[in-house]
Amino acid sequence: MPDQAADPVTVRLIDREFLIACAPEERDDLLDASVYLERKMRELRSSAKTFGFERLAVLAAISVTHELIALRKRHAGEERQLGDHLAALRLKVQAALGEEPPAS
Repeated sequence: MPDQAADPVTVRLIDREFLIACAPEERDDLLDASVYLERKMRELRSSAKTFGFERLAVLAAISVTHELIALRKRHAGEERQLGDHLAALRLKVQAALGEEPPAS
């Protein structure tokens, strides 16, 4: 993959600005992620107003990572369930067509 020029993108989190280098095609996703992260940081700050920026950032990172892992686990479970359903459907189709199922 050839190197692409990275454009600086300004991201604002809890009244602080960060300049982040970003490939043009990833700009919208970066901005969406920063909006989500700031929302999470503000939620945490509203529950305990004594948190400093760094602590908020760490707590938000842990919270978002927890959400990501939970979604990955759910996705993997749904993927397994879909695979099981497809295998059962394949067996039904083979039976209806009078075909022998493949040896396992």
